Amino acid sequence: MSIKTPFVAVDGIIQLFDSNENFQGIVLIERKNPPLGLAIPGGFVEIGESVENALVREMKEETDLDVEIIRLLGVYSDPKRDPRFHTVSIAFVCKAYGSPKAQSDAKEVRVFKIEDIPFDKLVFDHAKILRDYLMR
Repeated sequence: MSIKTPFVAVDGIIQLFDSNENFQGIVLIERKNPPLGLAIPGGFVEIGESVENALVREMKEETDLDVEIIRLLGVYSDPKRDPRFHTVSIAFVCKAYGSPKAQSDAKEVRVFKIEDIPFDKLVFDHAKILRDYLMR
């Protein structure tokens, strides 16, 4: 029996704070691979891995930050959300401290103040995900 299902991914809205608990901004990455553009850090869940563990691993792999999961934001499953193939993404809101550094799939990592997020440069459905985050 062959079962075909969408790919499962995780995305993390990383709220970055300094050591005095001052909010610094939201961490976004410049993607190294197509589709090119700015993105919320994230990636695919591996076989045998929980989505929470995948999120913590992917955030570390892409931004070098150790994140704490604050809450689930939502599940994004539009079959057209990823131009490569059908992907279901579970988006989390996280908290981290320190200075992000680009790793693995990230060409560059940047921290944006809420009012400076360039929504028109975001790939996939990440503008929608960030707008949902801002509405809550």
